Amino acid sequence: MRIKAMISYDGSGFSGYQVQPNGRTVQEEVERVLTRMNQGVFTRITASGRTDTGVHAVGQVIHFDTALSIPPSGWGKALNSQLPGDIRVMGVEEVREDFHARFDVEWKTYRYKWTLEDIPLPFERHLLSHIPGKQPDIDRMREAATALVGEHDFRSFSAANTSIQDFVRTIYEVRIERYGQQLHLVITGNGFLYNMVRIIAGTLWEVGIGKRGPDEMSAIIAAKDRSKAGKTAPPQGLYLEKVGYEKR
Repeated sequence: MRIKAMISYDGSGFSGYQVQPNGRTVQEEVERVLTRMNQGVFTRITASGRTDTGVHAVGQVIHFDTALSIPPSGWGKALNSQLPGDIRVMGVEEVREDFHARFDVEWKTYRYKWTLEDIPLPFERHLLSHIPGKQPDIDRMREAATALVGEHDFRSFSAANTSIQDFVRTIYEVRIERYGQQLHLVITGNGFLYNMVRIIAGTLWEVGIGKRGPDEMSAIIAAKDRSKAGKTAPPQGLYLEKVGYEKR
């Protein structure tokens, strides 16, 4: 049977999601436990997409195939009892045999978090982004963010070293929210380019501190040139919040 699971992880201790020759990864940890449960028979997992070093997930989705006769209600307990504490299985269900955690995705929501504290708490250093200096003007950031909504070529917000050819993505919603001394960027789209959310976050921050005007965002998109956008924001503020498989 095919199992779909939603997992959450603190990315601080990982060299990203995807297995790689050097460094601890989320995929490797989950596959190690599943393989042990399957008496040494390797079990491959497939995720909705990978996350980079230091990036977190609240609602990452994976799938895997298994011959083990464990009901969906038992998978979460079995996995969480063996996984390290920085990975948790939040929900499990049996799905159709042709379900695919990556190719069936209709949309994703990411959340980027900044702390606005002058001196951030030390135990939040891996969970929130802190950029010392000016406090941002949230209204300016919100005004600039409106230009992102819709279907655009987001080449200006993609890492320069990418090998992909199609830079067109659709952004459904962008919100800038404040919670006390935290500022959040919440963005939902049908897909995201490599480093896209972090580059958007870095550009909006520059708008907020007055380095750029809110009206520049449309021109940055139109330029299709990475050098026209802002700096890539640090990874620790980024969270994959939710993956949707239903059409919006």
